[in-house]
Amino acid sequence: MRSWRPRPRSGAWSAAALLTSLMVVAAGSPAVAQPDRARSGQTYYVSPSGRDQAGGKTRTSAFEHIQQCADVMVPGDTCLIMTGTYEETVVPARSGTAAQPITYRAAPGAEVTVSGASKVGGFRPVTAADVTKIAESDPFAADSPFSEAVAAGNVYSTDVDLGQDVTTVQVFTDKKMGIEAQWPYPGLDLLSPTLQYAGAGSAEATVTDPALTRPAGYWNGARALTGYWYISATTTVKSSAVGSVTLNEAPPCVHKVVPKETRYALSGKIGELARPGEWFYDPAAKRLFVYSTDDPNGHTVEAKRRTYGFDLASVGHTTVQGVGLFATTVRTGATSTGVTLDGITGRYLSHYTDITRGATDCGSTVTRGVGDTGIVLDGTFNKIVNSDLALSAGNGIALRGQNNTATDNVIRDVDYMGTYAAGIAVQGNSQTVTHNTIADVGRSGINLQWNEVEGLTPGKDVIAYNDISGYARLSLDVAAIYTCCSAWMMGTSIDHNVLHDPKPATTLTTFGISGVYADNGQSDLVIANNVGWGNREGTVMLNGLGTGSHNNGVYNNTGGMTLFYVKEPNASTGTKIYNNVGEIRGLAGATDGGLVLSNNLPTGTDPLFVDAAKHDFRLSAQSPARNQAIPLPGINDGSTDATPSLGAYQYGAPMWSAGARR
Repeated sequence: MRSWRPRPRSGAWSAAALLTSLMVVAAGSPAVAQPDRARSGQTYYVSPSGRDQAGGKTRTSAFEHIQQCADVMVPGDTCLIMTGTYEETVVPARSGTAAQPITYRAAPGAEVTVSGASKVGGFRPVTAADVTKIAESDPFAADSPFSEAVAAGNVYSTDVDLGQDVTTVQVFTDKKMGIEAQWPYPGLDLLSPTLQYAGAGSAEATVTDPALTRPAGYWNGARALTGYWYISATTTVKSSAVGSVTLNEAPPCVHKVVPKETRYALSGKIGELARPGEWFYDPAAKRLFVYSTDDPNGHTVEAKRRTYGFDLASVGHTTVQGVGLFATTVRTGATSTGVTLDGITGRYLSHYTDITRGATDCGSTVTRGVGDTGIVLDGTFNKIVNSDLALSAGNGIALRGQNNTATDNVIRDVDYMGTYAAGIAVQGNSQTVTHNTIADVGRSGINLQWNEVEGLTPGKDVIAYNDISGYARLSLDVAAIYTCCSAWMMGTSIDHNVLHDPKPATTLTTFGISGVYADNGQSDLVIANNVGWGNREGTVMLNGLGTGSHNNGVYNNTGGMTLFYVKEPNASTGTKIYNNVGEIRGLAGATDGGLVLSNNLPTGTDPLFVDAAKHDFRLSAQSPARNQAIPLPGINDGSTDATPSLGAYQYGAPMWSAGARR
């Protein structure tokens, strides 16, 4: 549930009021290709040992940079990329056509990485004299864990310009991301950090905690990350004392620090640089410090320099195949069409440590990263398939625009800042998300929102056959598939998904963990044939708060459900809940709002699954769920019985499976 209220629907197809940062997309004409040449496509070659002046038409005359291909290729041409790492942002000069796309492809057997990072070297040990110099501007550095680490010979530094915004700095050692020095030390698992909670006496903008033992004033000006309920936020510390810090602003949305519930972390002080994997960057001095038990010059130390490996925002009918991404990503634009990303291996797709970025309103805070992080597919009829994506502060994939597709992808360890970003963030409409495996995410596996695209006729989304686990790592009031708020979803189908084993970090408040969650008045959804386990609120949760939960069809799901705010007058007219297996919470008075409940297996009746302990939820021959369902063509076809079964698996039918098919 939410403490704010979404904007009421103003017409048949309103946008989700929550996503205030995601504006209606104007649909333009696809990027215009130059006229096709009357010839067969040319193959160009790229190799790190090549020369951009060599012509690129044979392996022995390969270009050095992929961008050189991008500058010369026309429709039908192919850029064949040899093994190596390419530190560049590729911006194509022109589009392909539907009949003759332009293709960038890893050569057979090649291991290709387009990297957004560049090497940093020249490290030297930090000395006691350096500490004395640093203490002239930060006196707390002189007697701190940092000074102790310096005395032990474990801190090194180098001069490098990484920009003025520390919240975008990302440092890697031997291809593994380090962390900015902070308290408490979170460890190196981005989705399972050590958490510190505000103590008794915390209130408004003040965190009280006896574990805060640094001297008065130590934390002044530090950056603070807070997390509570569904809100992750950032701000700065206004003042500090032994046992407390007072923030510049209370966390948005709830506007208070909640004792024993609000988690927090503090960064931006060199005094905390004292543990493995940590770094500290001084933008004024343009100096990078790293903690290392041996000479970092003997390792590969890199820093992020480029946001995009392929910037396809102005082109269409382009294919990128078999390419790896490191510390970078790919985007298309509002006019892109016919782009295919196939077999992409992406690591560290996006990074940021700011969330509110100075704003204090709820909407722009919780939606940080939803529309512009991870692989971003905007425009129409673009797709990402067969890809392996991991590690992102925000999304794995963002689908914007209309009629785009994400299929057969494996996505893990994303949304490590815990916002409404997701494994796949679905915006726009008419999107297809099928057969993906998503595991270990800060909040939701799939965040399903609704936006119109100007000039195009809207249609339903299809979210089907996905296997999602390990959600709710850093945020609550959440689901494997989460959708919000006050949108009319045009029959959007959420079906045949396996939603299981959430991993909330907190053992305190755990409200709202479900398989599919239609939050704050989502209407005209079909939620059918989903299976879930380990979800506190069941496989499905409907929350009609605000504008009501109308005309939803909740059919043949296995794993139970929870109903909220559906029993007020006209709060749930048109909603039908048929043929489900599992406990239904919130049943008392549920039909008062207009919804209809029928043919659901009574609570307490054993469905006699084949092997529930091993998550085989097919029905045994003795199951009371056989021959009990309301027939719903296209929903519960396939039973070998005369009448369909309750639940997600029809008796006698082949068992369907979810997740990436590879």
